[in-house]
Amino acid sequence: MRDYLLFRKFLTPIVIELLFWVGVGLCVAEGIAMIAFSAGRLGNGFGIFSGILILLVGPVVVRVVCELIMAIFGIHDALRNGDKS
Repeated sequence: MRDYLLFRKFLTPIVIELLFWVGVGLCVAEGIAMIAFSAGRLGNGFGIFSGILILLVGPVVVRVVCELIMAIFGIHDALRNGDKS
């Protein structure tokens, strides 16, 4: 707890991991909802295709965004500590 209060350890990686799982959950829920509501209508294949696309690509996009944010914090740590690698 002392490391958090003295800003020696970041709380942001925990928050970003939580946001990742929330984002994945939202992508899955949205994809399933799009497939379910499009399947109820006749002849709307675009909604089903979009739902499947969100189910497959959405979590990957969320992961990439979270990794970019984590990379920025990693660069900050390396610059702060004076790492040469």
